[in-house]
Amino acid sequence: METLNDKLEGKKLELEYPCNWCYKVIASEKEALQNAVKDVIEEREHTLSDSNASKSGKYISMNLDMLVHNEDDRQFIFDALKRHQDIKMVL
Repeated sequence: METLNDKLEGKKLELEYPCNWCYKVIASEKEALQNAVKDVIEEREHTLSDSNASKSGKYISMNLDMLVHNEDDRQFIFDALKRHQDIKMVL
C-alpha cells in the first residue's frame, strides 16, 4: 500500500502565504516556555495553548499558532525557537 510519505517523496511542501502555522514547542517548564516564545516572537499576534506533558512530567509541550508571511518567516521562527536555551525541541 502506498503511503502519504511515498507520494510526497522528493517533493517540497507547497504553501500559500500568508497562512496560519502551528509549531509544537517542548520545554521543561511551562513558564520558561511561555517566556521563550515571547522572546522570539515579541509582539506578534499568536495563540499559545496547552498540549501534552510527558508521563514523568519532565517535559511539557504547547502549541504556538500564528500567521506566517512567507517561507523565510516560517523558517526563521522555527530556527529561533530551536536555538532558545529554554526550549528543548520544536516540531
